[in-house]
Amino acid sequence: MRKLVRRHLGKVVAGGALAVAASAALVAVTLPDQAGAGESGRSTTAGSSRQDAVAPDGRVQAAPDEGSEGVGSDPLTDAETERAQKIALDSNGLRSSARDVEGDRGPQRLSTNLAENEPGATGSDAERRAEIVYYDYKKDAVVAKTVNLKTGKVESTNTAQNVQPPPSEEELTEAAQLLIADDHGKGLRDDYKKATGKKLDGPGDLDLSGFVFRKETLASAPSDVQDCGKHRCIQVVAKVKNGPWIDTRAFVVDLSDRHVGRLR
Repeated sequence: MRKLVRRHLGKVVAGGALAVAASAALVAVTLPDQAGAGESGRSTTAGSSRQDAVAPDGRVQAAPDEGSEGVGSDPLTDAETERAQKIALDSNGLRSSARDVEGDRGPQRLSTNLAENEPGATGSDAERRAEIVYYDYKKDAVVAKTVNLKTGKVESTNTAQNVQPPPSEEELTEAAQLLIADDHGKGLRDDYKKATGKKLDGPGDLDLSGFVFRKETLASAPSDVQDCGKHRCIQVVAKVKNGPWIDTRAFVVDLSDRHVGRLR
């Protein structure tokens, strides 16, 4: 299972790269040929009154319609993504049994990507499939589902504990919120006030990134992070918007039991 989930996670990065490439291709700028350039192979002299022609402004063409279904190894369309996620949530009671990072009903979605087919696959084996990875905070487990986009059925469900994929944007926001409100967040609040002259009201005032923390990364982990690895623990990297970084590396936010631990 760990191998399967790690394979899913590897495709999170690849899927993101494909999405960026696809977005970049949506806008095309067309510039007409420069009028008069190289006309009859002649050049002007220093005393000529003739001025160089200036090309008119470029035209931005409208992006083509995406369509509801992709073809082959095309990235998932918005319609396919929405449909696959609905099918996955409705299967096996996942929507009602699992809990997200805020404790609300339903699991926390981490990623949705196009599943890879085996080389040379044909027929039903080559059908487009979506892989959706969730984190269930009720069970502290990763749930990975594969949805066949043609049949509309969940073909496989894999659940594993002690597996920690990279955090989602929602998880980073929640971790930052807990840190800001905690006693351990005093340094973060003070540094923000020094940098901006304003009170730090919440995660929206910061540019956030971060990564999963496991106790195995330390030779000797403090008692308040002993469950990290089994629990969902995040180290937040915070930056003042259009300003300096604020060092928060000493703190770990345990999202599973919603407390903040200190490493040193």
